[in-house]
Amino acid sequence: MTSLHGNHTARQAFSAAIDSGSLHHGWIFAGPEGVGKARFAMLAARRLLAGPGQPDDFAISPGDRTQQLIDAGSHPDLKLLQRLPRDEKKPEQGLARSIRVDQVRELDHFLGVKATYSDRRVVVIDTADDLERPGASNALLKNLEEPPAGTVFLLVSHAPGRLLPTIRSRCRMLRFEPLDDAEMRAALVDAGVASDEIDELIRVGQGSPARALAMAGLDVAGLDKALMELAKGDPTNAVRAELARSLSLKAAQERYEAFLERAPSFIAAAARMRSGEALRTALDAHDAARNLAASALGLSLDAQGTVFEMGSIVARLAAISPPAISRR
Repeated sequence: MTSLHGNHTARQAFSAAIDSGSLHHGWIFAGPEGVGKARFAMLAARRLLAGPGQPDDFAISPGDRTQQLIDAGSHPDLKLLQRLPRDEKKPEQGLARSIRVDQVRELDHFLGVKATYSDRRVVVIDTADDLERPGASNALLKNLEEPPAGTVFLLVSHAPGRLLPTIRSRCRMLRFEPLDDAEMRAALVDAGVASDEIDELIRVGQGSPARALAMAGLDVAGLDKALMELAKGDPTNAVRAELARSLSLKAAQERYEAFLERAPSFIAAAARMRSGEALRTALDAHDAARNLAASALGLSLDAQGTVFEMGSIVARLAAISPPAISRR
């Protein structure tokens, strides 16, 4: 994606703060996952490091030296904190569960030397929700309490309520919202998504371009059709058996993961249309589906057995006849 989409109010507010000449040293970019907070944080960092005279829309000119350094991970005045691989020699094993305290303590050296190319230093934390507690959170708090002049902290957060209250109190909150359908369409077109997929991806993305793009090319409509069949009860187990077989193939890993994400969302949509005992059934199924989805990937559970079990959870929706289930 080459352009920013949506959240004009939040972007304009930050731009105005820069232009005011009295930019606060700590910011939390808060909102749902996948709506562009991290991308905006990096573009905001580039604008801050590039100095005065930058466009208010955070556009990047071809050959921009600051952006080239950032892309290469070599800008000396920018520090990006993210979860690191569990094992640098085996990155396929995935990322660590948190941003470790020793990563945050590296800020002491970064902030202890003068800026190299600009009057500012920028720290981006993506996401602050991943900070190891209490060690990493407390280490960050010390830097937020007495930041060196010209230092700006940009914290990305999907759930700011989980951050330490003392961290929140030292930062200004900038809210990011889900994109509307027109903004989603523009984002997906910009990302090069095939036109015949866009309407379906807008539906499943629910305002999150990142979520929509993760589903591109995975026949989400087919997954939703199978979920609707399961919700009718699947008395012979035929639907869940075929789904378990097809999604357990090695080549189907991405579609398997998409199914694990779609199933709880599908059940949640069904729950919104129910009341009484039917609602309780749907809510219990939703909790079970979320727990299974989280465990399946975190613990590398057997894919075929997991899909069959998830299908059985969805089939609980047939226990009490509900209104027609929305595909949303």
